[in-house]
Amino acid sequence: MRHCIDYRKLNVTSEHRLAMLRNLTIALIEHGSIMTTVPKAKEARRFAERLVTIAKRAAAAPADQPALRLRYYRQLISRLNNRQAAEKLIAEIAPRYRERAGGYTRILRAGYRLGDRAPKALFQFV
Repeated sequence: MRHCIDYRKLNVTSEHRLAMLRNLTIALIEHGSIMTTVPKAKEARRFAERLVTIAKRAAAAPADQPALRLRYYRQLISRLNNRQAAEKLIAEIAPRYRERAGGYTRILRAGYRLGDRAPKALFQFV
């Protein structure tokens, strides 16, 4: 049983895992869909959907409170380390999901990788 196990380690160090999730999410934001392995996609989904929720809060911030929008923008930059991706997330992606409560991404299985038979997945925004 997997009680109290929070995330997949993906057989890498914690710094490597965080960098990998950041890179996968930045690629997803830039391209709209990416091909990766199923376990990486499942972990990146958690990371990406939290960022979309923060971006939705930034996009919905009232015009008379620029400090609130700036706060969420800075949270995105601190998690992504990429200003262009944070701006695109707020300007283009968050408004698409204004009425959606969650589930901004989908994972479609796409067969197996030739070299090691790892299960591949197409990871994309809904």
